[in-house]
Amino acid sequence: MRVAVTGARGRLGRALVEALESSPYAGVAGPLAWSRPEFDLDAPDAFDALVERNRPEVIVHAAAWTDVDGCARDPELALARNGHATGVLARAAAEHGIDLVVVSTNEVFDGRRSDGVGYGPADAPNPINPYGASKLAGEQAARASYEAAGAPTAALGIVRTAWLFGPPGDDFPAKILAAADRARASGDPLRLVADEWGSPTGAADLAEAIVELIGSAAVNGTHHIVNAGAASRADWAHEVLRQAAVNVATEDVPASTWQRASTPPAWSVLAPTPLPDGEPLRPWAAALADRMPALLRERSAAAAGRR
Repeated sequence: MRVAVTGARGRLGRALVEALESSPYAGVAGPLAWSRPEFDLDAPDAFDALVERNRPEVIVHAAAWTDVDGCARDPELALARNGHATGVLARAAAEHGIDLVVVSTNEVFDGRRSDGVGYGPADAPNPINPYGASKLAGEQAARASYEAAGAPTAALGIVRTAWLFGPPGDDFPAKILAAADRARASGDPLRLVADEWGSPTGAADLAEAIVELIGSAAVNGTHHIVNAGAASRADWAHEVLRQAAVNVATEDVPASTWQRASTPPAWSVLAPTPLPDGEPLRPWAAALADRMPALLRERSAAAAGRR
């Protein structure tokens, strides 16, 4: 099976390529790794020729503009990259009878839910920021493309996830460790957001789950794929510090402490949908434990470079 991955050098794209390389159905040549300049969200007119040339059987669309504050500052560009470009790719895939997995986000929901229950696929999206709006536009454009193409043999899957972490660096755990080091050096407490909740998810775990959907021919539909358990940003940070054995004074604060271009949803927990094997993803703290050795090596290297 020829599987193409867009955004193959990004956080999820890298994890998908690695998971597909070890899958039993990707073939000896492995997945097709599409990234810039070959696959560029700013040049969607080239997508059809790329699809026609490579003829994959499945495309996993992991490429996106995920700078939520950047999206808030330029919502038109966000819609072009995350909305329009997704629709163009979906039209090319549908017209060639290719299955498509579109990776989306928890930020399609407004976060105003107050019953402590995670959002499910049946809940109505209502984004409150341009990033969420652009990703929802991508979902809608993909669905419209498949409906217009009338491709009964091709499947469209929407995979929503949340709070993704993993290599390459500069994910939330890496930022917390760097901030903790700065706080200790300055003698100030590390301030942590306590009123923003989500579903921390390891990129490698998400990639393996998407590979399972593809291998089980279970792509079609909307899937919420996250590691088990919910956490506030402060909870997540405290677990990072605990696993890293970093002792620093902390202070829980509201998200309004910092002015941002984007407004994140306060409650963006996703209720996971069942995977084909019936097993949920492991708890997010276990996925974090797998990430921790690399994080600590990176932290040590950064400290050595400052000496």
